Amino acid sequence: MKGEAFSTTGQLLGTVLAVQANFYRVQLDLGDSLETRRLLGDKEDKEDKGTKGQGDKGSHLRAEVTNVEQSGVTRGLLDSENNSFPASPHPPLSPSPPLPILPSPHPPLLLCTRRTRLKKIGQQVMVGDRVVVEEPDWAGGRGAIAFVLPRDSELDRPAIANVNQILLVFAVADPPLEPYQLSRFLVKAESTGLDVLLCLNKGDLVSTQEQSEISDRLLGWGYQTLFISVNNNINIDKLSYQLQDKITVLAGPSGVGKSSLINALIPDAHLRVGEVSGKLSRGRHTTRHVELFELPLGALLADTPGFNQPDIDCSPEELICYFPEARQRLAVDSCRFSDCLHRDEPGCVVRGEWERYEHYLEFLEQAIARQTQLNQQADPESTQKLKTKGKGQTQYEPKLESKKYRQKSRRTQLQELQELYKDDE
Repeated sequence: MKGEAFSTTGQLLGTVLAVQANFYRVQLDLGDSLETRRLLGDKEDKEDKGTKGQGDKGSHLRAEVTNVEQSGVTRGLLDSENNSFPASPHPPLSPSPPLPILPSPHPPLLLCTRRTRLKKIGQQVMVGDRVVVEEPDWAGGRGAIAFVLPRDSELDRPAIANVNQILLVFAVADPPLEPYQLSRFLVKAESTGLDVLLCLNKGDLVSTQEQSEISDRLLGWGYQTLFISVNNNINIDKLSYQLQDKITVLAGPSGVGKSSLINALIPDAHLRVGEVSGKLSRGRHTTRHVELFELPLGALLADTPGFNQPDIDCSPEELICYFPEARQRLAVDSCRFSDCLHRDEPGCVVRGEWERYEHYLEFLEQAIARQTQLNQQADPESTQKLKTKGKGQTQYEPKLESKKYRQKSRRTQLQELQELYKDDE
């Protein structure tokens, strides 16, 4: 990339759509800078059009730039005495003059790298991050990420930032709806603290009565359900309306039609679609990485790799808060003990006849097992041993890791050989 090709005036705001190795695909905001205007071919007089056609999006972007300046992000990173970062060698980001909203269906895309100083301070760049891009090379479609704006939310699995809601997609048939699997996904989605939308695909494969029964059942769990059919284009417009002006993470097991749904919402996506296995009644993985797709109504939708059983990685005490039906009981009354795990403790108001209570007990055992494992890792075996020297003197010496450097005894080797012979017979 040649330095002469870079523009040296101004900086740009954008959103990271995808991360590939050490490169980041960034979608720039429309009407945000003079460079963007020149890129899209706006060669008319700046003064005459500077105050015309200014929409909500342009004012919102200028307000965002101002907020960034006030927060000190683009004025330069603070000195080390304040436990912050060294000063930036680049000029501060200044608000651009008022610009009209340009008649382009898609904002420009740049393939960017991350500045070395961001790597040195350990600043990662995630999908969904709002970033400041400087020195754009319009001819080569390249740029450099200089700053990462503060995140409103952050998810580890999948790794994505600034998400507003989770769209959980399941199928009512082919593969069949499994209540335990659905409950596990719902608990995982609730643990993020984001809004949860429950969508059931392939609604055309079941009768209206079955849809009503499923809807009433899930309403008892605390969730409104939207039945759709990607193949027959049923309720796709309703779903698109609920995604408007938000960043949404699409989650669910494999084979329920997530990639097909994205293709229905965004005809230009052209995602690969897999088939459901006839033997296992499960889908095959088609999504390999996290990527944001722009919907026609201005929303962003993130497709995530499908998985069958999400981890229960919360603490045992927090688990009960991720069941809406249990939260309703705790809102009315409280248990006798503050550390109640709602199993067999006396005076528990949660324990009782509700459908997912058995799911809760099983998830609780998994959460307790995970907590025990973490506690054991937090107190590992000592790496030193106390050895007594001559004249009663003691000294600490490094201890070898257990069984790492030990050879198997001859007796153990013979026993393993005998077991192999028995298996062959």
